Amino acid sequence: MISISIGKLRGLQQLADSKGMMTVCAIDHRGALKRALNGKNPAAVSYQEIVDFKLDLCQAMAPFASAILLDPEYGAAQAIAAGLLPGSKGLLVSMEKTGYAGASTARITELLPGWSVKKAKRMGASAVKLLVYFRPDLKDIASKQLDLVARLADQCIEEDIAFLVEPVSYPIEGSGTSSEKFAEIKPGLVIETARQITALPIDVLKAEFPADIKFEQDEGMLLGLCQELNQASRLPWVLLSAGVDFDSFKKQVGIACKAGASGFLAGRALWQEGAQISSRKERMSFFQNTAAPRLKNLAEIADSYGRPWYSRLGAENDRFTPLAEGWYRSY
Repeated sequence: MISISIGKLRGLQQLADSKGMMTVCAIDHRGALKRALNGKNPAAVSYQEIVDFKLDLCQAMAPFASAILLDPEYGAAQAIAAGLLPGSKGLLVSMEKTGYAGASTARITELLPGWSVKKAKRMGASAVKLLVYFRPDLKDIASKQLDLVARLADQCIEEDIAFLVEPVSYPIEGSGTSSEKFAEIKPGLVIETARQITALPIDVLKAEFPADIKFEQDEGMLLGLCQELNQASRLPWVLLSAGVDFDSFKKQVGIACKAGASGFLAGRALWQEGAQISSRKERMSFFQNTAAPRLKNLAEIADSYGRPWYSRLGAENDRFTPLAEGWYRSY
């Protein structure tokens, strides 16, 4: 059994449902959300517009999610203060600044200035999340990104808070993320990334689907790739939606969970059409009548096929090694 500290254990329990699945709604988008709300002039989107969007979405989705991923700028504290994030739901908070530094072919993740693991723990977060753009074949850049993950992992150990890492691959040839050329190398990138990232003292891998289903649709092949990802990951892993449409993500979740995933973190696949609805009332109706049922549907798939996060650590029925008498003295 892999040992886990009591604070991290509590946080992971809060992120999961009764079956040990992490069925999380991601609402930590910032730059991408501004572009979705106003493609012609993202800078014109006001603070309150983004907050209102996130609060409405949180209200609609929280009843059907095991946890909600929010950012500190527009969502996390705001949802708590508004009473829209029930105490029974886990809170995952992002650590990175939106976007990246450097060229589009050599992306460096930056932490959000003025924010820290210590503050996330202090506000009551169950866990923190870091997105890192990652290409294991770009050795120098990958080394810098791994150093950042390791640094944050040390801080999470110090604060005893669970740590999820979201590595995202990207093309360097100037072609788009759905180009056939990038699709050919993506499985290898995602699988090797899982191997490297989970070698660090993190707690959960938030993984990309290891294929582009626009170019590879054979379910046997896709299951095989997800099984390779499962073997490469030393830790529990969940699937990220990466902005694909809902039907595509639903297919991916089913395959990933059959291969050993412990759930998903779903963002735009659930709610992206809502950003195009200008009326707040109509948008809320979309969240409640379309986005929320989508989340419920995905949770049912994960609960049916996924592997509980704790079993990946060698624990049966979420039961870990009993604590010795007087454990708190050395905690």
